Amino acid sequence: MTGVEGVLSRIAQLNTQLGLTPAATTTSATNGTAFASALADATAGTTTSGPTGADVVSAAKKYLGTPYVFGSTDPGRGLDCSALVQRAYRDLGIELPRTSGEQARAGTKVDSLADARPGDILAFDSPVDHVAIYLGSNKMIAAPKPGDHVKIESVYERPTHIRRIIDAAAAPVGIAAAVRPAALSGTGSLAGVPYADLFARAGAKHGVSPKLLAAVAKVESGYRPDAVSPAGAQGLMQLMPSTARGLGVQNSFDPEQAVDGAAKLLARNLKEFKSVPLALAAYNAGGGAVHRYGGIPPFAETQAYVPKVQKALAALGG
Repeated sequence: MTGVEGVLSRIAQLNTQLGLTPAATTTSATNGTAFASALADATAGTTTSGPTGADVVSAAKKYLGTPYVFGSTDPGRGLDCSALVQRAYRDLGIELPRTSGEQARAGTKVDSLADARPGDILAFDSPVDHVAIYLGSNKMIAAPKPGDHVKIESVYERPTHIRRIIDAAAAPVGIAAAVRPAALSGTGSLAGVPYADLFARAGAKHGVSPKLLAAVAKVESGYRPDAVSPAGAQGLMQLMPSTARGLGVQNSFDPEQAVDGAAKLLARNLKEFKSVPLALAAYNAGGGAVHRYGGIPPFAETQAYVPKVQKALAALGG
């Protein structure tokens, strides 16, 4: 049994196992209307996976009245504008960069305020010096300035950047997750991942999975573009200065340059080693070491690094 008929049969089996009311549609009904009806029955009562934009708004509202304190990330002492945004998302398990300029590059671009949804980040000025969380109806919640406090106010000027961290169309979980076509499941999405647009752009340019780039960034720097390792690796993708020069990266602390350089390096490694684990090992220890040892080098750091990235990749659905 294949195709829609097989899916319908599986839905019926799951309904029976879960004690749900069987769908009226039989497995012999293979037209689109019957499939939609059975799928609706199977997904009834399911919830959405992950937080929503409304959850972000609720998380931010918990800090209403908190004093503005520049540089503070402690709500007990006070918060500045980007700390409020970071804190609201962190309370939902989503980690964002610390500064307003970095947050203005996180997630995916929203073209205009008319397209904005509750939970989106609004960023102002160029260079960006202020961020807020959009509430809808031309309102936002922000920590405005010294001497003020976290409050709700009107969007007083046109944002220079609007970024969507959470995809409002969250995928349903439960029975439907097992039967929905992959094209509808958002498997290609990096919603909620900092610098998602950079990973997508560089991945398309160099033929590398954006999720692999995101996983490497997660392990290398925790999505921090200002990170510097004890060995001297720099930026979001932790490129050594000599490696960066060879990749044409002039500034490893510039996320766009760093991601493009890392994508170029990973594409080269994948072509050479034809294996994701070996490509990652080469990213960490160098291609020469992988050739020398005929596989993942016996270095403690590299031996730990490869599974860490693979775990991060799996968490992103890669």
